[in-house]
Amino acid sequence: MNTDFSRVGIVGCGAIGGWIGAKLADAGCTVNVLARGATLKTLQTQGLRLGATQHAVAASAQASDLGVQDLVVVAVKAPALAEVASQMGPLIGPDTVVLTAMNGVPWWFFQSFGGTWEGHQLHAVDPNGEIAASIPAKNVIGCVVHASCSVDAPGVIRHHFGNGLIIGEPSGQATPRVQALGELLTRAGFATTVSAQIQKDVWYKLWGNMTVNPISALTGATTDLILGDPLVREFVSRVMLEAKEIGAHIGIPIAQEPEDRHQVTIKLGAFKTSMLQDVEAGKAIELDALVTVVKELGTLTGVATPFTDALLGLSRLQARVRGLY
Repeated sequence: MNTDFSRVGIVGCGAIGGWIGAKLADAGCTVNVLARGATLKTLQTQGLRLGATQHAVAASAQASDLGVQDLVVVAVKAPALAEVASQMGPLIGPDTVVLTAMNGVPWWFFQSFGGTWEGHQLHAVDPNGEIAASIPAKNVIGCVVHASCSVDAPGVIRHHFGNGLIIGEPSGQATPRVQALGELLTRAGFATTVSAQIQKDVWYKLWGNMTVNPISALTGATTDLILGDPLVREFVSRVMLEAKEIGAHIGIPIAQEPEDRHQVTIKLGAFKTSMLQDVEAGKAIELDALVTVVKELGTLTGVATPFTDALLGLSRLQARVRGLY
């Protein structure tokens, strides 16, 4: 079991992947990036930049050029994951840890989960099982990111606020590798928490962004405007109550009420969600990992989801019209 993470591969060197990669490079890790296009060219010629700090990294469009890594950080957008995962094989050895720093419910959600849905394949996020076939479940450690970053230009990352990483084994076990990874991330400057049930942390983050993300994509509104409209705010609360009931059925209850979470979001001020930024940039949106999967889990658990269904239908239609889904 690997507890030495000196060689780090970054798959998806965008806002979050670039931020994590730069801070790990600063902590002394050798950083290797799987990239393409303008990002690849910039990384090869100018390195990876975070704020005023610049780091030399190895970068290639071919995973075979980079070789087996101790740690692979996967930070791509969910719609791109199946294709990217099929290219990752040369990065992953028997003891490589694959840290999934992505939004939404991941394909491994029910791996080592126990109970009724142990090992259940979520079709919304991995319909053909391609991701699970490409990334061995035993290599995965989950990660929930609580930070806001953006890309100023290819390979140039800006950190806005938040510094939290929650990591955890899908099984919930406090293994030597997850403890060692937590120590590395802490040394790199992240506010790191090792979770005893990473699925709960995934679900709690989803509970907030599964609503404001697609609504912002539909309306173009920042989060303060979304929650400042009483009718929209009530609609958001109804969707959240459906997700809360689903969580209770699968063993990850949420103690809060929607209004509690609204207060947290309001304190962040007026900001554009990641999904709105993707719409404005003409990029495919992460609708399946944030909303379609909730509908699927509602069907699986027998929980009615009329408000979630309405949100999904409208968001999906708008995204299809724009060519983003």
